[in-house]
Amino acid sequence: MDPILLAIAMVLAGLVLLYFGAEALVGGASSLALRLGITPLIVGLTVVSFGTSAPELLVGLIGSDDVNLGNVVGSNIANIMLILGAAATISPLKIESRVVTHELPIMLAATGLFIGLSLDGALTRIDGFILLAAMAGYIAYMFVGARKDMKRMEAIVGDDLSEVDPNQRKAIVDVLLMVGGIVGLALGAKWMVDGATTIAMTMGISELVIALSIVAIGTSLPELATSVVAAFRGEADISVGNVVGSNVFNLLFVMGMVATLHPIMVGEDALGIDLWVMAGISVLLWPLLRTGHSLKRWEGIVMVVGYVAYLVSMFMR
Repeated sequence: MDPILLAIAMVLAGLVLLYFGAEALVGGASSLALRLGITPLIVGLTVVSFGTSAPELLVGLIGSDDVNLGNVVGSNIANIMLILGAAATISPLKIESRVVTHELPIMLAATGLFIGLSLDGALTRIDGFILLAAMAGYIAYMFVGARKDMKRMEAIVGDDLSEVDPNQRKAIVDVLLMVGGIVGLALGAKWMVDGATTIAMTMGISELVIALSIVAIGTSLPELATSVVAAFRGEADISVGNVVGSNVFNLLFVMGMVATLHPIMVGEDALGIDLWVMAGISVLLWPLLRTGHSLKRWEGIVMVVGYVAYLVSMFMR
């Protein structure tokens, strides 16, 4: 079989496995979390965002430096411009004030920390430990927030939050979904990275561009599916929480874990263009959401069009 056709088949098969694996993982984990009475925003910021960031982590553990960096930076750009834009285009998103006052500043701080550590052209093991330490602080912050939400809900509805609907699937099913999802993500990530690398080498396209586009969009499919479904259901908190939380996980946990295992060299293209595109759209998101605590349909359309223009500019480099 032609190597390029085999590589394309591997990328497509990897995308399918990533999608269904992440859906199973997120579905099972979210179900278990909701049994405990955790609010949709907290679930989106933690369980869902961690689950949908699993592809980025798995790709990071097996990819080259350009694939690792391009995957995370490209995924964060896609999360904001493509995913939030698509969700807002489907249904204008009403945003909790807490997202604007607490969660978005955390995402901006994580973005600033990551770029600051990358400016010397490398993410060292020490940088990795710094990112992981910041991740631990973020998890502690979210845990405290979840505890407060549970106490507030218990005060409103009583002590029956843990009671499970008898028609709801059993907890073991959720666990099996999570395990199956992890296996699917692992295989999907490997096939996708191997296929994308082969395509890049065969066509003379840089691994960074492939990672910023094909791999980044592929590993962002779980976020896209989750946010679009949430938008159709009117669950704006899950849409926005998923994107914000996923971006924080990508920068602090994924890159922190990868850099701790093996230092990452940051190329000139990423330093000169892509890191600053990620920073720019992250900063721009704040005033957009502060305006009436919403993301309007026309703003979503502009974001999607802007993302397409960004993709075109990459392949023209």
